[in-house]
Amino acid sequence: MRKIHQLTFANRYARLPEHFYSRVRPTPLPAPYLVSFNASAAKLIDLDAAEAQRPDFAEHFSGNRLPPDAEPLAMLYAGHQFGQFVPQLGDGRAIMLGEIRNHAGEHWELQLKGSGVTPYSRRGDGRAVLRSSIREYLCSEAMHGLGIPTSRALCIVGSDEPVYREYAETAAVLTRLAPSHVRFGSFEVFASRGQQEHITSLADFVITHHYPEFAESPDKYRLFLQAVAQRTAKLMAQWQAVGFCHGVMNTDNMSILGLTLDYGPFGFMETFDPGYICNHSDPQGRYAYDQQPQVGLWNLACLAHALSKLVDEPMRDEIMESYAPTYYQHYLNLMAGKLGLTNPSMADFPLIEAWLELLQRNQMDFTLSFRKLGDFKTAPDADNSRIRDQFVDREAFDVWAQDYHARLSNENSDDQARKVSMDAVNPKYVLRNYLAQQAIEQAERGDYSEIDRLLALFSKPFDEQPEMERYAEPPPESARHIVVSCSS
Repeated sequence: MRKIHQLTFANRYARLPEHFYSRVRPTPLPAPYLVSFNASAAKLIDLDAAEAQRPDFAEHFSGNRLPPDAEPLAMLYAGHQFGQFVPQLGDGRAIMLGEIRNHAGEHWELQLKGSGVTPYSRRGDGRAVLRSSIREYLCSEAMHGLGIPTSRALCIVGSDEPVYREYAETAAVLTRLAPSHVRFGSFEVFASRGQQEHITSLADFVITHHYPEFAESPDKYRLFLQAVAQRTAKLMAQWQAVGFCHGVMNTDNMSILGLTLDYGPFGFMETFDPGYICNHSDPQGRYAYDQQPQVGLWNLACLAHALSKLVDEPMRDEIMESYAPTYYQHYLNLMAGKLGLTNPSMADFPLIEAWLELLQRNQMDFTLSFRKLGDFKTAPDADNSRIRDQFVDREAFDVWAQDYHARLSNENSDDQARKVSMDAVNPKYVLRNYLAQQAIEQAERGDYSEIDRLLALFSKPFDEQPEMERYAEPPPESARHIVVSCSS
């Protein structure tokens, strides 16, 4: 494992011409201190976890003390925000220091989010607040624990410097890691300017470093777009299967690698509602839960348009048409697994949809309902009352359970083996908004222990963890209507 001074940067993105970014140094953060450190993410860059104990650790990960071989930059991109094209966006409060290559040969970009003003700040202060930094830190690691592709979070550094949003808060810098932070909007910005040579250069860069299996193919651009479409379709299915809502699925927040990127007003759905809107800034529900798969396709169409000179129209159309089958097949596999079915087919969709309708009509908790279903018994004299009694409309449950029992019997399902498989894909713990809010409120009082407790909890979301039982409970009534917005 490495010490901080042994971290060396590769900076491949900085080798591109400066059309793609602006070189900028972080704004010094007054009197920084460590809020939380993630030893799991530190392993990605071979960083010795003991380094977090250094008195000057916060100086390094606030941007105050830069490594000698870092080349800090803010990335340029554009994007469709809530359906409207914004011709220039870019990293307005995030600065990438460069890439670290680990012992396995993987490259991880280190980005400081909240590290000060950049040329793309658009009159903003370039800072992040402690509240939003905690939310992204916890959620990116919770998503990783669920097995969903995501950026990672190394640490949070805080400061008593005031930052003004709806009210005065304190500043924080989040260090996040990803193999690449290139977005759909990274291509859109040059398409809007008619700068085809930059689109080609960026596509070649991404293919060479992140899709090398296509690099020598004469058809590499089509294969690249197709791979992005497939990854995006699968990511959308994974979000839907755990009830995750991103909240701001703008094209500038869509990863070219199919990662979950940019955690703002996210939410894990509690009471099942297909039209659930997690973002108070989205009153029309453009990014509601049931809209996410279609928005993923819409965003891909924007990317395909930006690549139109590299991939001809029939090929683009074929790729776009492949999105829905890829999504539905992956969604079917995930949802069937959540019901304990080992041989899923398209004929299982009515059973899945009927279960979701049952959850909706009875206002059931999405996460807990799937988890409890793992206790379903198929023996003729089995007592399933503990599951049944959770429903207001027990007769409707009985009707569904009869069909479910028949489906399980068709594949000779073993109750014990099925429970093991279901518990392995139905999490007991997700980052509910009230849990994040409790950690935030404690942190604002100077107590960061709840952040670390949740970090450990969500690293094993499928395990029972008896000592953490209370974290699996639905929110108390007083916390059911926590509002998050684009400032979150």
